[in-house]
Amino acid sequence: MGGESTTRTAPHGGGGTSSGPVGSRTGHVLSGVAVALGLALFLGGFGWAALIYRPYTVPTSSMTPTIDAGDRVLAQVVDGDEVRRGDVVVFTDKTWASNAPVVKRVVAVGGDTVACCTEGKLTVNGKQIEEPYLPEGSLAEITDFPTVKVPDGRLFLLGDERQGSLDSTAHLTDAASGTVARSSVKARVDAVVWPMNGMLQRPTGFESLGTLSEPGPLRTIGWLIAAGAVLVLGGGAYGPVAKLAARGRAGTRPEPAGAR
Repeated sequence: MGGESTTRTAPHGGGGTSSGPVGSRTGHVLSGVAVALGLALFLGGFGWAALIYRPYTVPTSSMTPTIDAGDRVLAQVVDGDEVRRGDVVVFTDKTWASNAPVVKRVVAVGGDTVACCTEGKLTVNGKQIEEPYLPEGSLAEITDFPTVKVPDGRLFLLGDERQGSLDSTAHLTDAASGTVARSSVKARVDAVVWPMNGMLQRPTGFESLGTLSEPGPLRTIGWLIAAGAVLVLGGGAYGPVAKLAARGRAGTRPEPAGAR
């Protein structure tokens, strides 16, 4: 009788700590699926790239400005029979370099007749070739370059920096007139990845002579890796974001009045 008794009842769902995950059950399931799918895409993209691409560092400036000295490129492993005019390829030939791969541009294939120059332009089978990948303001002119008939199964290759490249023109006195066997090709360069200059320009000047090579799946692989990374980060962020949202809601909830 003398004292007033007070009773305060804790509101349902408040005041205690929950050992379960914050967020809806559906949200956690979807975030888990996103992480799993993202990992599959991310790792699958890198695995695919490792199977069909090889990295190379270009040691000289003979392919400037397409590829500078010290640039890192990714080259798709291809069979020599797949090589077409305009491709930038990696090949090995002991008469060019004893134990090192060489990077040059294919300008003529077996059966072609290549010569230089007409009005400052390279000619293949009598057609002048537009070469926008050459250094700005330079011509394709090469001194002491006779007309060469490329033997079947072989390739004629030049550097994009024509004045300083030790290419087919430096081997014209060889038995094969500076040409290289298709079987010597190890890979076809798709992109410069360091610095990140991206995919090589398509050699459209050779289109009038035949079909050009299609770029490899490097862009698709890049999108797979990027999508995988986004899914992993987004799925992994669901739990922390849901927890922050729950704290925000709890902080703005008014305290229920107790009975006195």
